[in-house]
Amino acid sequence: MILMGFLASLGAGLMTAVGALAVLFGREISRRTNDMMLGFAAGVMISASFFSLILPGIERGEVYYGSTLAAALAAGLGIALGALVVSQINRWVPHEHFVTGPEGADPGALSKLWLFILAITIHNFPEGMAVGIGFGGGDVTNGMSLATGIGLQNAPEGLAVAVALRGQGYGRIRSVWIATLTGLVEPVGGLIGVAGVTVSVYVLPVGLSFAAGAMLYIISHEIIPETHRYGHQNRATTGLIAGLILMMLLDVTLG
Repeated sequence: MILMGFLASLGAGLMTAVGALAVLFGREISRRTNDMMLGFAAGVMISASFFSLILPGIERGEVYYGSTLAAALAAGLGIALGALVVSQINRWVPHEHFVTGPEGADPGALSKLWLFILAITIHNFPEGMAVGIGFGGGDVTNGMSLATGIGLQNAPEGLAVAVALRGQGYGRIRSVWIATLTGLVEPVGGLIGVAGVTVSVYVLPVGLSFAAGAMLYIISHEIIPETHRYGHQNRATTGLIAGLILMMLLDVTLG
């Protein structure tokens, strides 16, 4: 399962490169299209958080802990811990968003490019961890559903990263390469996630919710505010609903 979790999260991460390749061809995408794609990514992550992580975590918790209340409390604890960990990483790791500017600790001599890469890395790590944890309980179907959904939302995300880099004056090939690197943190998260929950079955319910909490924090703290920044709320919301429905269908049909 550890190998499967790692390979699945690697495949999902590489979809970032697939999306970024689009900047090598055709004209640049508009800001409103970019916001709609980011909204789609947020919708996939919200749906995956609930249908593929929180609800399965509660179901496993009921079996392992013998109580619905204990399972729900474990899920709540996992969500809170996931959000807390990412918020602290966001607070202490220096990084920079193109629109909102620098965040976290003093970056020192780090260049703006590396600060941006760190920002995307903070974003992508929980996604890879979620895929790994999905495989950690021995549920290949759930793991594949997560890997598929995360991979689908990574494609427009990779394109958005590459477009942002192009807007800052980076060449097409370099933009694709950097976007690809940001996705390669996902197999690292996947390996840590699948290894962590295979230690004990009792860790799995909390681990699933932990990954969900981490993703929900990123959605609320970064993705949704970013998609609304330029007045494209309607398109962003349409993308979010489409992504949520698609991931729900994937989870139901693959599950």
